[in-house]
Amino acid sequence: MPKKPIRLAVIVGSTRQGRLGPTVAKWFIERARVHGGLDTDVIDLAEAGLPSELGGPPKEGKYASAEVNAYARRIAEAEAFVVVTPEYNRGYPAALKLAIDSVYAEWHAKPVGFVSHGGQSGGLRAVEQLRQVFAELHTVTVRDSVSFPMAWEQFDEDGNPHDAEGAGVAAKQLLDELVWWAEALRQARADRPYAF
Repeated sequence: MPKKPIRLAVIVGSTRQGRLGPTVAKWFIERARVHGGLDTDVIDLAEAGLPSELGGPPKEGKYASAEVNAYARRIAEAEAFVVVTPEYNRGYPAALKLAIDSVYAEWHAKPVGFVSHGGQSGGLRAVEQLRQVFAELHTVTVRDSVSFPMAWEQFDEDGNPHDAEGAGVAAKQLLDELVWWAEALRQARADRPYAF
């Protein structure tokens, strides 16, 4: 019997005008399609309509706004996440922090991977901070990531990396690890619901 595809949410973490995130995300989503075994949902925070302030915890299983409830459903349905994040001033965007903090239990016991882009560090300083945040949300962050230093120089006019081979190898490694964890945690949640 064939395995059920892993539901992967790719979160585009920047909402800034002129952002590179959609280009990076589009390339990565194609890598996920080639990898196979994934059903991908793209959550672009510029289009998610989340409120600019955090609401309170859910009451009777529902959040305060329709936009947060719609977003929470997508996070709950996902079995794995890839966060596409830039690095702004040695950190990750405020819109991404707001999105992460808007829901809580929906993240639990699921793997998270990172595709980062930025200046000299390629966004890796933002990723290290995000690892700490996601640990608090009871997720498992996978070791390997994809990073694009001096990112505005890394893609051609069609949105393809100049070093397509190297970037493709990194993406496959990330996806292999993510799928392993997603399958293991899917089975673990089925055997014993996560309630910590």
